[in-house]
Amino acid sequence: QMTLLELLTLLRKHLKLVIMLPIVCMVAMGLASVLMMNDTFTATTDMYVLASSEGSNSSSALSSDLSASQMLTNDVATLLQSDRVMSDAADQLGLPNLRGYDITVTSESTTRVITLQVTSSDAQGSANVANALADCVSNVAQEVMNVESVNVIDEAPTPEAPSGPNRMLYVAVAAMAGLFAAVAIVVLMDVIDTRVRSAEDVEELLELPVIGRIPQMKGGR
Repeated sequence: QMTLLELLTLLRKHLKLVIMLPIVCMVAMGLASVLMMNDTFTATTDMYVLASSEGSNSSSALSSDLSASQMLTNDVATLLQSDRVMSDAADQLGLPNLRGYDITVTSESTTRVITLQVTSSDAQGSANVANALADCVSNVAQEVMNVESVNVIDEAPTPEAPSGPNRMLYVAVAAMAGLFAAVAIVVLMDVIDTRVRSAEDVEELLELPVIGRIPQMKGGR
């Protein structure tokens, strides 16, 4: 079995490969991420669900309705991703459908705030879809649920900077993969190399001690 010191010695012997392979992987991944991966933009909007019963100022009524309102909020969050709301938003924007837009809805169990995120390669389109979904879900929720309205807290602005892809992460992973590959190649090369290169190899193969050495002569007879 190879010891850590032997491995380090082996890596030092093939230092050029250990250095160059990770660099090549980094450059290749960097070029691939620029040429093959499009920038994506994420637009975010927050909404507050106002239940119909919230017209009452009674604290006891508000307390008794809190749990039901939170469950209603989860229902609205699910409604946001329904085919009807998606279709209504697409019709409002004059689009055939919302394919190409990645829609994420999050709702905390302790609040009635819903966060909607829309991601695509079109910054303005992401913002337009997010705002259209927020508008359409309010209309549908009033029609099919006990909801007075779904109020938009912050309209989704047009994102100015891309949210992805995380090219630095890809490059870092490629560098690590290149380093592991270089180590594996060096170890494999050492394993398949069966040449006797030292007195220690002779002792290990023949199980006999080395009692003498003949020095290599250069330029002599």
